Amino acid sequence: MPKVKSLKRNLTLFDVYAMSTGAMFSSGLFLLPGIAASYSGNSVWLAYFLAGFLILPAMYCMAELSTAMPKAGGTYYFLDRAMGPLMGTIGGLGSWIAVVFKSAFALVGMGAYLGIYLNLPFTITAILLTIAFGLINVFGAKETTFLQRVLVTTLVVILIAFVILGLRETGLIKAFTPEAGHGDFFKSGLVGFVSTIGLVFVSYAGLTKVASVAEEVQNPDRNIPLGMTLSLITATVIYTLGTLILIKILEPEALYSSLTPIADAGREFLGWAPFDLGVILIVVAAIAAFASTGNAGIMSASRYPYAMAKDRLVPNRLSQIGKYGTPTTAIMVTVAAMIAVLLLFDVASVAKLASAFQLLLFGLVCVAVIVMRESKIPTYKPGYKAPFYPWLQIIGILISFWLIIEMGILAIAFTGMVTIGCVLWYHFYASGNLERRGAIFHIHQRLGQQRYEGLERELMTIIHDRTQAENLSYEALIARSVMMDFRYGIYDIKHVGDIMREQAQTRFNFDPDIITQSLDESSLHLHPVSAHVHIAYKTHPDLTQPELFVLRFGPQARIEIASAQNAHTLMFLLVPTKPVGLDLRLAGHLAEVVQSEHFETRWLDSRSDKEMNEVLMRDDHFLHGPVKQFPNLLKQTGKKIADITLPASCLIAMIERDGRIIVATPETKLLESDEVALIGEPSDLNDLRETPLEIME
Repeated sequence: MPKVKSLKRNLTLFDVYAMSTGAMFSSGLFLLPGIAASYSGNSVWLAYFLAGFLILPAMYCMAELSTAMPKAGGTYYFLDRAMGPLMGTIGGLGSWIAVVFKSAFALVGMGAYLGIYLNLPFTITAILLTIAFGLINVFGAKETTFLQRVLVTTLVVILIAFVILGLRETGLIKAFTPEAGHGDFFKSGLVGFVSTIGLVFVSYAGLTKVASVAEEVQNPDRNIPLGMTLSLITATVIYTLGTLILIKILEPEALYSSLTPIADAGREFLGWAPFDLGVILIVVAAIAAFASTGNAGIMSASRYPYAMAKDRLVPNRLSQIGKYGTPTTAIMVTVAAMIAVLLLFDVASVAKLASAFQLLLFGLVCVAVIVMRESKIPTYKPGYKAPFYPWLQIIGILISFWLIIEMGILAIAFTGMVTIGCVLWYHFYASGNLERRGAIFHIHQRLGQQRYEGLERELMTIIHDRTQAENLSYEALIARSVMMDFRYGIYDIKHVGDIMREQAQTRFNFDPDIITQSLDESSLHLHPVSAHVHIAYKTHPDLTQPELFVLRFGPQARIEIASAQNAHTLMFLLVPTKPVGLDLRLAGHLAEVVQSEHFETRWLDSRSDKEMNEVLMRDDHFLHGPVKQFPNLLKQTGKKIADITLPASCLIAMIERDGRIIVATPETKLLESDEVALIGEPSDLNDLRETPLEIME
């Protein structure tokens, strides 16, 4: 069976920051401040500042869902798995339409700024830029994000310089003093000020675009929430201080009528720079801002049809991965749609309406977090949890719908039409082909009979994908586990705890109090994975790697633990709190092995720690035998483990020497008389058997 291609995880923390930051700075700073100031006057900087706080509920909810389900498609995937494929279709197609319009508008803005120095038609320039950015996206996420890094670095450096020089011109304290020419601090009263907050809020809407490429982010549990937080801080500071400078530098009439306010302010206080360099750099920053928004927009927009095609909500062809590891067809369709928008619509007007739909999605994402948490699905394990649940989510829902109302009847009508269009698409194209349901069916007992068990399995698969890159494999866990066999005696939880505490100190050298806390009877649950094998798994923040204690009891031994009196084997799995979900993944592997055919017979027939270990090891990931059986190892005897050449995933986990089991460490020397236990991917283990050392090196 051919291997299914998937997206590559090659986006770093800086890439997340660059994508989020680049998606925010465009019209929000280079076009909008003059319009916003005409409504609110001196208080425009405060409107930008407060708008940055209003995006927090959506940002925190998006971060939680992205770390629980780091999959391509972002908002689509979250709404689909939380509330079902109908809501997923609305979220996916609606997000794609909104981002296409917003990205096309950004490239029109870029063309306008290029027009300051170059006599180029706006629309043709925007179309050429769309094609260029589309090609960069096709050639790979690394190439796309490298460009994004360059654009955002250029943008942020120039804007920081603008803020510093502007504050030097106005004075830091005086910058916060209201200008009489702009009227009262709240020029249009409190109602006008609140409306201005709604107007400038969309400047921050691009912050969460990165969720659509979560599947390509390295260590998403850390990089997504941290990257978005750093990006929001950057944007809020620059928006707030930048608009303060505009108020102080420009006359009211000049500011209110300006569509290039940052460049106009630069002319006022950067005139000392030779060759009009100050204004040129601001124009460069504006071009970088619009370019980064357009580039990030194509990247994020293309992931919506890609993810939906994998779920059969749009034609399957859109899920194809090209030879550069990117969804080539989805990118080409997105680029074609942007070109059509540029040719057929008044892009600026429709882009503003598309912002209203994004606000609706922010509210639905907050709902999705509530649904996922209340579903109590055990495999929903976000690496980051939004704080102040459920009040933050409720506030986020109210903010979204309030801002949509503030945008007026046209925005509401556009949102309604897009929603209806998405519903019709789902009804006529996809609804008959799907059995999938969302987590919402897990919430209420009345709906419980219709809940979709496949969702739990899918979330478990996501946990496996999130944790498999860590050096915390099942095979390594089994290789260093404690196997204990008790033929006689009576064992209650206190006796078991004493045994484990002793082993924790002598074998693993960690604090025995960890055992005491983990075996607290009020929270200890022994789960039966077969008729006679029970497992308890707990996480603990002081652990650095997972450890397993296996206790097997003979027919003349008695277990006095209420939930496990019929058991002959107890397994206690202790796991670090990070990465999230590792406990479920490892417990799942153990259950899979225990439930395999002939396990019971092989397990009870094993006569030594080594044989017990081999039964629990997955056969295709494990090799055991004398060093002499492996010519490649035989040639390297006398070397330290750290210096031995092995195929990529292979590891010497244990050594049996003179009847003793030794856990292999980098400093352990391999001897010709040793027997070794090797773990690794099946293909690499085959190479170890067959490939001559010279080829491996």
